[in-house]
Amino acid sequence: MEAYTGFAAVYDIFMDNVPYEEWSSYLHGLLLEHGIEEGIVLDLGCGTGAMTERLAAFGYDMIGVDNSEDMLELAMEKRVQSGQDILYLLQDMREFELYGTVRAAVSVCDSVNYITEPEELKEVFRLVNNYLDPEGVFIFDFNTEYKYREVLGNQVIAEDRDECSFIWENYYDPEEEINEYDLTIFVQEEGDTFHRFTETHLQRGYTVGQMRTLVEQSGLKILEIMDSDTGEAVTETSERVYIVAKEQQKEL
Repeated sequence: MEAYTGFAAVYDIFMDNVPYEEWSSYLHGLLLEHGIEEGIVLDLGCGTGAMTERLAAFGYDMIGVDNSEDMLELAMEKRVQSGQDILYLLQDMREFELYGTVRAAVSVCDSVNYITEPEELKEVFRLVNNYLDPEGVFIFDFNTEYKYREVLGNQVIAEDRDECSFIWENYYDPEEEINEYDLTIFVQEEGDTFHRFTETHLQRGYTVGQMRTLVEQSGLKILEIMDSDTGEAVTETSERVYIVAKEQQKEL
């Protein structure tokens, strides 16, 4: 089943422990640090628009791109409630198209890990470089191979809420560097009736070295690589990493 279909409806419920306010403030700080005070910002893999909405609140003109129609429907509901003028596009980030260039692009919550073929991820980065203004900035995060291998791999996570619950089973293949997780979601409908959804998600565990190579081969110039938890240099046990890159070598 396509990822983020049944799960889309309860995604925000299970993600309510994600520190979006902290993450958005951190992203805003990085954007300001690199001279992006205003203008159009692209959010790749925007999902339900949790980060897109927050960056819009900082004054950026936001474009959100995602390939899940169900997730974007929720994002557009939030747009109505907040009154933010956000453009949402139902597109695959591997072949997204914009009407013009943007001042910056962001991709968070390990969205790039869903691109499991390195050559396809390099194409994503090439497209980002192509749509950035001169000297534009791209900020993204990713889960490291270490996290899938040592933290998530072969773990079962279950969570129960009043109106829904899920079971998340992880299987990491170190040879393929692919983490497969099977989601079983139970959503309460009427009375004691629950609707059961099942989804399978695949993510690739990239090393910092692999990611650096793909970014540089795409034409982008890396400015910073840091551990997302500490903001310092990455280590062998870093689980999530931020990369800040800049537009260069624009296609003619």
